[in-house]
Amino acid sequence: MQDSESNADGSHKVVSPFSDTTASYGRKSKGISPAWILLAVLIVVVGGLGGFFLVQQLNDPLRTLEPFPVSKYLASFKSLAGSKFQANLRVENDLGWKEGVGRLMVFTVREDPNPIVVMIPADLSSVYFVKGQHYRAEIEVKEGGLIYANSIQKN
Repeated sequence: MQDSESNADGSHKVVSPFSDTTASYGRKSKGISPAWILLAVLIVVVGGLGGFFLVQQLNDPLRTLEPFPVSKYLASFKSLAGSKFQANLRVENDLGWKEGVGRLMVFTVREDPNPIVVMIPADLSSVYFVKGQHYRAEIEVKEGGLIYANSIQKN
């Protein structure tokens, strides 16, 4: 049913039953709470740090290698010949250097106090060793029991 009014000229005008109400387009927004913003930032930071450390761990070339068994090597190096290991090394002494060959170093492995001698090849000559410093290395037991460092980096 429609309401109608008469105009001055006698014509009828249709009037809406909702003409006295004001339009409302949903709830009024109270804005974003600072607690939600802080929570979102915290989630992004924690997620980013977790992702960074996960990528670092997965990109570690030494993660799949077994730790170097010093006591087994000292008992009989022949069983380890041709094998590669990871080792956390501490510099004990420098036995000398020969151009084109490399540097012979004495290290201890973090897990064992017995010293081992490691050949640092000439292609790793950019690494500077100081007594007492710690390094992480991929080492390989080669023919004759000599231990070679395939890669080495300071910890």
